Amino acid sequence: MNDPNTVESAGEIDYIAVEESPRFISLKRTQRSFIFPLAAFFLIWYFVYVLLAAFATEFMSQRVWGDITVGLLLGLGQFVTTFAITMAYVAFANRKLDPLAQEIREDLEKAQAGA
Repeated sequence: MNDPNTVESAGEIDYIAVEESPRFISLKRTQRSFIFPLAAFFLIWYFVYVLLAAFATEFMSQRVWGDITVGLLLGLGQFVTTFAITMAYVAFANRKLDPLAQEIREDLEKAQAGA
């Protein structure tokens, strides 16, 4: 960042100015636009599973194949969903968040080195 407000005279970075910069705000907005919907989806999915286990025991105990029940499949689905969300976030962060964060970091390092 070539903004003179980001580096103080003693060579220290003004982190408040960095946090209020358009690029940092864009980085936060991009991250939140991914995290909040997926977090909401997962929490709803988790609470539906818990409520089904508590109040729909006949449904959850239905056998699908041998000793495999609907409840067991939905419980395993919780683990699968967790890993899928994690992999999706890593791919998203690598593609969208990390390049922008790297730009901000490089500009700050240049500004601090030049001060």
